[in-house]
Amino acid sequence: MRTGSEPVTARSALRLRFWLSAWGLIWAVAGTVAFVLAGRPGWAAACAVLWLLVTVDMAMIVRHIRQGPHYQPGRDVPPYEPVDERPAPRPPRPPTQRPSKPSHP
Repeated sequence: MRTGSEPVTARSALRLRFWLSAWGLIWAVAGTVAFVLAGRPGWAAACAVLWLLVTVDMAMIVRHIRQGPHYQPGRDVPPYEPVDERPAPRPPRPPTQRPSKPSHP
C-alpha cells in the first residue's frame, strides 16, 4: 500500500549502477586485450560485444543522472486508496418464472 511518503523517501541507484558498469567496462576491456594477445578471436569478439553493451549502458546511466529528478507528486497529493482484495458481491438473481404445464384432455 502506498503511504504517501514515497516521493520523499525514494532514492535512485543510478550512481551504484554507474560504478558497477565502470567495473564491468574495465573487465571487458581487459578481457578483449588479453584474448587478442592470446590469439583467441572468438573470445575477444565476445568481450568486445560486452564492452560495447557496457559502454551503451553507461551512456544511458549518465544521461539519466544528468536529467535530474523527474516529477513526483508533492505532499498535497493524497495517497492511493488501499486495494480491496474481497470480491465484489454478486447482484441477486431475478426471480424465474416456470413455464406452465400443458394440461392434457
